[in-house]
Amino acid sequence: MPDALHLRPRTLADVPELWRWLHATPDAEWKRWDGPYFHHAVSGPSLSDYTARALTKMEQPDMRVIEIGGEMRGMVTRFWEDPAEGGWMELGIVIYDPAYWNSGYGREALRQWTAETFRDTAAHVLTLTTWSGNLRMIRAAQHTGYRECARVREARLWEGVRYDSVKLDLLRRDWEDIA
Repeated sequence: MPDALHLRPRTLADVPELWRWLHATPDAEWKRWDGPYFHHAVSGPSLSDYTARALTKMEQPDMRVIEIGGEMRGMVTRFWEDPAEGGWMELGIVIYDPAYWNSGYGREALRQWTAETFRDTAAHVLTLTTWSGNLRMIRAAQHTGYRECARVREARLWEGVRYDSVKLDLLRRDWEDIA
């Protein structure tokens, strides 16, 4: 990892770049790995509509920008599984630009987000869900200390092939032993 990675709150300056990755690039490579079976919409809001919506929710404690080398390159998210604040949070991570894949950035972003989540919330267990076709995500999670806790066989259909849904988890006490 030649460039420094850190997580930071989203700013208004990030909105055009986020819109470009999310809505203006319909065949973006990242969409082939981030639950492609959900069929991301090809068209989306205009930049002005997206910006107007983003302005109403700029402060989001459960979302951070992945910044690499001073540029926004992805996002991390988290949410409470029901019942809310019952101790279980689901995490998400995406690096939009393939130039930053396979270099340890995803693993580092997940490590930082895991540490921040355990530090700033009362979460007892963190999970993330992916699919068996996304081996990079599975390996990044395992290298960070997550372990597979559930697999639903052949639950996802993508381009005529069946893939498993894979859930990985990490307990707070296990993270404290690792960190």
